[in-house]
Amino acid sequence: MPQTEKPGTEVTPRTRLRWWTELPLILLVYGCYSAGRLLARGDTATAVDHGLAILRIEKDLRLNAEHPLNRLFTHEAWLGVPADFWYASLHYLVTPVILVWLFHRRAEAYRRARTWLMTSTFIGLIGFTLLPTCPPRLLDAKYGFVDTMAQYSSYGWWGGDASAPRGLGGMTNQYAAMPSLHCGWALWCGVMLWRYGNTRLTKVLGVAYPVLTALVVMGTANHYFLDAVAGAVVMGAGFLLAPYVMRVADLVRRWITPRASLVAARSEGSGSPIVSAGCQTSAGERIPSQREPRLASGAEPDAAPTDAGDGAPAPAR
Repeated sequence: MPQTEKPGTEVTPRTRLRWWTELPLILLVYGCYSAGRLLARGDTATAVDHGLAILRIEKDLRLNAEHPLNRLFTHEAWLGVPADFWYASLHYLVTPVILVWLFHRRAEAYRRARTWLMTSTFIGLIGFTLLPTCPPRLLDAKYGFVDTMAQYSSYGWWGGDASAPRGLGGMTNQYAAMPSLHCGWALWCGVMLWRYGNTRLTKVLGVAYPVLTALVVMGTANHYFLDAVAGAVVMGAGFLLAPYVMRVADLVRRWITPRASLVAARSEGSGSPIVSAGCQTSAGERIPSQREPRLASGAEPDAAPTDAGDGAPAPAR
């Protein structure tokens, strides 16, 4: 027989998770993501070497999606400008929107989905640190790439420094191209829309969003094709590691919760003992001497009256 719980003892994901605890956690992850990009600058020459190595590998594999897409976006402003807006904004808007949607509509799936995203992001930060990579747009012009963000900078808030606002290019790491977390996060969003969306539209968007994001990052010359592939691999690794991360988090929570409960119990005043004349009782009990006045004033004696002399019972008549 399936186990049943007493009424009022069931714990649902919604009761365990609160937005005021989740929001700082998400902001912490995003802060680590931004800080990691800044700290993992690496050497420029090394980053360029890594970028050229990726181009050589793609040439050996006969992969060349970046050049035709970049030429198309460069020559057709009606494609290039929306692509630049897509690259500069949707990465930071769609992902948190889907997180909020899961929290409110799919609370039972939210924790695993959030852990998957966070774990993959930290793996991506390791990639930025170990493998600084120059994006196609920063290679020498002889390699045939045009920086569409710089070309169409008059249309948006960005300058020539990736998607950073004008004047803030120094606050971003332009050599954090491998893996592409633009593609990785878009893949996560697509999976969430496909799996938990109940309409045909959400499933279409679940497929279209990661595919279009991959085309955008290559067409704007911000990533290589293999960067996008690496982003998908990172998300796969995060998906596999997420259950273990959740298990460790649960163990830590079980270790912390009893100690927190003990501290809370000790701080409650309602359960404090009453000490009187060397006797310790709880607040709901009375000391025997407190009951004697009540018996003397209103209660009947249990025994028959006795003679005043020897204390023997009076004879029956």
